[in-house]
Amino acid sequence: MSKEILLEETLKARITTEMKTAMRAKNKPRLSTIRLIQAEIKRIEVDERIELDDTRVLAILDKMSKQRRDSLSQFKDAGRDDLAEQEQSELDVIAEFLPTALTEDELQTLVDQAVADSGAQAMSDMGKVMGIIKPLVQGRADMGAVSQQIKARLS
Repeated sequence: MSKEILLEETLKARITTEMKTAMRAKNKPRLSTIRLIQAEIKRIEVDERIELDDTRVLAILDKMSKQRRDSLSQFKDAGRDDLAEQEQSELDVIAEFLPTALTEDELQTLVDQAVADSGAQAMSDMGKVMGIIKPLVQGRADMGAVSQQIKARLS
């Protein structure tokens, strides 16, 4: 395989490659999580009869990550450390496929830029700002935190 092909490998192809690596290594927990990711991708492709691009795969990974974070906090609150450990393990594997997270400063800069670009003045303009910023931060920041920063900036 040439370097050019490796550089242009899609996220979906990378997930498949990682699944094969996990199978060879007999790493069952990792393999299980990667299969969950692939099942969700396949489900959407079959339901919508389309081939998913990296943007949609990233959105799926982001959603799965959010679900794991929510479950993790609920399991910790309930004292179910065994289930919390499982969720954390899945979250760690999913996070490997997500881009590097934004720092607070980078996120604040993007929010400020999106507010300026949209000409937003009040809370009623929040949808405009979210429309600009969501594609920029997808998979790199928690949308709840982004929403809070936008609200703070507009109020």
